[in-house]
Amino acid sequence: MSVANRLTPNELDRFSRDGFLFPIRVLEPQEAGDCLARLEAMEAQRAGRLSAVFNAKPHLLVPWLWDLVHDPRIVDRVEDILGPDLLCWGTSFISKSPGDSRYVAWHQDITYWGLTTTDAATAWVALTPSVPENGCVRAVPGSHRQRLAHTDSGDSANLLGRGEKMIAAVNDSEAIDLVLAPGEMSLHHCLAVHGSAHNNSHLRRVGFAIRYISSANTLRAGARNSATLVRGRNLGSFALEKAPEGEFHPAAVARHPGIVRDGMRIIFDGAPSPLNRESRASD
Repeated sequence: MSVANRLTPNELDRFSRDGFLFPIRVLEPQEAGDCLARLEAMEAQRAGRLSAVFNAKPHLLVPWLWDLVHDPRIVDRVEDILGPDLLCWGTSFISKSPGDSRYVAWHQDITYWGLTTTDAATAWVALTPSVPENGCVRAVPGSHRQRLAHTDSGDSANLLGRGEKMIAAVNDSEAIDLVLAPGEMSLHHCLAVHGSAHNNSHLRRVGFAIRYISSANTLRAGARNSATLVRGRNLGSFALEKAPEGEFHPAAVARHPGIVRDGMRIIFDGAPSPLNRESRASD
């Protein structure tokens, strides 16, 4: 682990106190621009957008995304929070076009992940500016200290996979805008209450969300899922995923639907995750 990539004691204290940390420079602006250009090239080849299926764990289809998930500038910081044995549970691009009415309801990430611990965190890597005008992520400091009840919103404008939202109201004045420049990331605890508004600007907002978990995590009884070993040992109950042989290589494309189905089954068929012990990442 490079010393330059480590979180400082002050940053670790902030994460423990608030449940999130930002901004953290992980890519140079030109690198972020290159990533955006590559994404737009993939979209242009597919009627202007990645399908919902291809946007579920796209790092299993695209080698440069696999490399990004393993990038030590990201992973070293995650290790400081979750420990040395790390899996990537999922990835996705989260995009809002100019004037997009879609939004992300207030929620806690881990609600329907099927995990039995809270040893999990999300790295949100900005490929464009992420600011209040275009619907940046907002989070409530200290909200990661308790599990809160959720319900299904039934709102098709809600970008969350299950359309979930918290039942309790959130005081917007308590939330903080996680403003990021291209190449910066935020880290947030899997229980941090967060969401984002729609895009009121003329600027597209694009981020790449990487869901990291401790490999010691186990799944609720009867659940089946796979994950990508990022660092250290696989200590839990996840089958390990393979790197893509090339961009949308036929072998990777053939493996991908079954992996996505297993993940969606956990999210859509399951009750809230049965968390049963203290987390390394929480207070």
